[in-house]
Amino acid sequence: MARVLYNLLMFTIGLTLRIRVLGYWSLIYGYCALCTAVALLKLWWNIILRPSTTFQWGIRETPPACLNDTSLGTHCYVRIKESGLRFHYVAAGERGKPLMLFLHGFPEFWFSWRHQLREFKSEFRVVAVDLRGYGESDLPSSTESYRFDYLVTDVKDIVEYLGYNRCYLVGHDWGGTIAWLFAIHYPEMVTKLIVLNCPHPSVFTDYALRHPSQLLKSSYFFFFQLPRFPELMLSINDFKALKGLFTSRSTGIGRKGRWLTSEDMEAYLYAFSQPGALTGALNYYRNVFSSLPLSQNDVKSPVLLLWGERDAFLEQEMAEACRVYIRNHFRLNIISGASHWLQQDQPDIVNTLIWTFLKEGEGRKTHRN
Repeated sequence: MARVLYNLLMFTIGLTLRIRVLGYWSLIYGYCALCTAVALLKLWWNIILRPSTTFQWGIRETPPACLNDTSLGTHCYVRIKESGLRFHYVAAGERGKPLMLFLHGFPEFWFSWRHQLREFKSEFRVVAVDLRGYGESDLPSSTESYRFDYLVTDVKDIVEYLGYNRCYLVGHDWGGTIAWLFAIHYPEMVTKLIVLNCPHPSVFTDYALRHPSQLLKSSYFFFFQLPRFPELMLSINDFKALKGLFTSRSTGIGRKGRWLTSEDMEAYLYAFSQPGALTGALNYYRNVFSSLPLSQNDVKSPVLLLWGERDAFLEQEMAEACRVYIRNHFRLNIISGASHWLQQDQPDIVNTLIWTFLKEGEGRKTHRN
């Protein structure tokens, strides 16, 4: 009788797990279909309004001058033996000084850290990397090449190639996700962790599943699962949607005087108009659902989390929830009026808060600026 009850219990557990997995993927693909329908309507409307320009876009052949600004640092390349991939990075500051490594988000590249490269090169060896699939780094074609474990290993290999065994790690958006994961798996290699507008991956997963409002804000995650169509939608009308991410009233850089210049915008268009550039960036999203939830969560490094109050993509409540997974000092600064593009939106405040964290130790309270 006990054996029968045990088998029944195991069958019930297994069935419940299968139902949950089926529900999980049904939600993903159902929402993906809904987002696709909305995107098709937008495309059709664009064709009606702008029939002659909808499908016009071009590759920028020449980089704008700002990408070769020597005050930002020196352009360097490294080929990692483990993966065989070549990475591009911009470095400044004296060799031998502590390493500060910057990881960008989507849709960005090393240039998004221009204000920080200038600021911190006085006391650090500052390095802003083009992550795999971005900028002048190699763009693996397969979606499988953008698994979390590969992305984390890239950071480890780059740190070691640069001649360091530890670094001050700074990440924003997708770069923030990779920074969290790197700190989880290689705590001995992270002196301090600084993350901008990106929650701990487990916080994001738990929160999004319980809050429809965040699920709605994350609808692009589902849309980006499609092959090729998202690339088309980001490209039409000469990359209008891509421009809008940085310039629109709802999602763009919010602080007057810090809006992207026309040359800054051309830098982004130069990077993402290159063949395969959008696909490489979008492949990060095409692996995310199979990579969560995490098997490890604890962060042992001191953490500074900076959060723009006007983030159009991520709800602020997730910021405080990150505290649960941090086994060291945790400092959270919520910056009033700042957008998702925090380090470009309000670089002076961001840089000051980072200096405070680096120089004066870590606080335990939440601060509002």
